[in-house]
Parts: sequence; C-alpha cells; structure tokens
Amino acid sequence: MLQVQHVSFSYLENTPILKDISFEIPQGTHVSIIGESGCGKSTLLKLIYGLYDTDAGEIFWKDEQILGPKFNLVPGFERMKYVAQDFDLMPYTTVSENIGTYLSNFYPEQKQERINELLEMVEMSAFANVKAKLLSGGQQQRVALAKALAREPEVLLLDEPFSHIDNFRKNALRRNLFNYLKKENITCIVAAHDRTDALSFADTTIVLKQGELIAQSDSKELYKNPTNKYVASLFGEVNELPASLFPNTETLTETILVYPHQLKVSENPDFKVTVKQSYFKGSHYLVLAKYEEAVIFFESLEVLENGVEVGLSLFI
Repeated sequence: MLQVQHVSFSYLENTPILKDISFEIPQGTHVSIIGESGCGKSTLLKLIYGLYDTDAGEIFWKDEQILGPKFNLVPGFERMKYVAQDFDLMPYTTVSENIGTYLSNFYPEQKQERINELLEMVEMSAFANVKAKLLSGGQQQRVALAKALAREPEVLLLDEPFSHIDNFRKNALRRNLFNYLKKENITCIVAAHDRTDALSFADTTIVLKQGELIAQSDSKELYKNPTNKYVASLFGEVNELPASLFPNTETLTETILVYPHQLKVSENPDFKVTVKQSYFKGSHYLVLAKYEEAVIFFESLEVLENGVEVGLSLFI
C-alpha cells in the first residue's frame, strides 16, 4: 500500500503548492489525479517518487519510507518508475536500446524478447532501430512508457502520459497499457487532464484544488455524484440549476449539478431556454442556451436554430 500522510510542500517560502495531503492506495490500484492547471498534480507525483523533500509529512510504500534528495545521492525510489513530460530518452541511441537500458546483458535472448514485447504493446515495433532523436513527440512518449516498464516497477507514476499522442493511437495505447498494468498488478498513478483517463481506467480519482485534496472516491461515483461544481467541471461542461425547476427530484440542496447529456428537449418541459449556439460533436450537438441570465448546456441530436425557444426536461 502507498501511504501519503499529511504531506505539504512549497517551492518558495510562504507559497505552498501542496497543503496537508493524505491518502492511501492499495497495491494494484489505478488512480487518476485531476484538477486545474497549477493545482499540484505533477509536484505530488515527484514527491511520491522521491525527487523532492517534503516540507512536512511522510510517504511510505509497503512500510518503507520514501525519502528525497537530502537522503539519497540519486533521487528516485527504486521500486517505482516516473514518466515525466520530457521523456528522458537517450537521443542518439535506438528505440530498442532505450527500452533495454535497464535490462541485463547477461541474458541477451530474454532481453530481446522483453524489448519486443514492449515494442508491440506501444505499437513501435517498426521503429526498433530508429534513433530516438528522429522520432516525433508522440513516438518518444510511447518509447518512454515502454522504457519505464522494462523492469516491471511496483508503482508507475505517469505525468500526462498521452499528451503528445494522436487520438487515433491514444485509445489503443491506453487500453494496452492499463490492461497490462492490471494483469501484472502494478499500481499506477496518473496526473491527467483528459477525463477519459479518470473515467475509463482509474479505479479511484483524487481531486486537487489550489494544493488541497478536496475529493477522493471511486471514479464512477465521483462522476455521478460530484461534491461540487468544480469537481463536476473537470469531467466536462456542467450546469448548476435551481432545484426548484425539477419538482420530481428529491434533493436537500437549493441547486443541483446537471451534465449536458442529462437535459433533453421535451414537449412537457421542466423549464424553457433560448438557443444561442449549436456545436457539432459528431454523434450529437452541444447546445449553448440562456435561461434567464444563466448559460445552459444541453445535448441535441439535431442542430437547433439560434434564437429558438425550447423546453428541457431532466433525465437522470
């Protein structure tokens, strides 16, 4: 189990980046850390890996304390791997050589089998003998992932792991990677902007805001029952509407949070809005509308003309 106990950190005195962060992660769990830019996601990963010393608090993996550069000549916890956004590849060696950096040369056949396995997983087999400096950013990111997995860490820390990868490759790579990690019981913590990482592959999602941990829950439950509008907005557009608009909905709060797909055009509406703009999203349109002075988002299968008044009902 990974234990983060009351951790605080700042780069500059009196300017805290993380404030009293505590959580526990069982082995084999996949965790997504989400939050607005600058909330401390990347810093938290670096602290867990041991690249920084905490100002306060402690971090443990399996009862062994993770210490930073004050205590280690070479920072970084040996049973973890951290994949940063700068990839950390050797530019003048080949893709295969990069992946095999930490593999023993005493068993060359086993080493090559392992390299081939990882090349296939990240869909880079055709580039095995290409020097890293000749690769695109997305290709380098895939090689960095394979390199981190070569010696099967117990914990994998990923900072925006798919940020440079094209969408058509990202989905397959994401499936391959997370399926592999589950099969090998490798704990994975991802600092992510992409909500797909949290919803599709993370067992648990942690939410940071201005350096504070404000929510931690099962990813599906957090999406279905966000604690506030900030949390809900990290998964996409969200509406905060008066509960009085929906008399058939039981709630103890004055307002409720509603995702666009939960509002549908209806002949017996709960309320009416005026359409301002329709945005084509492929399978549907995202419609921006006005209710009194509030901006409302909802989904429609058809484009709606600007200025038209339509009725909406809540479907949960």
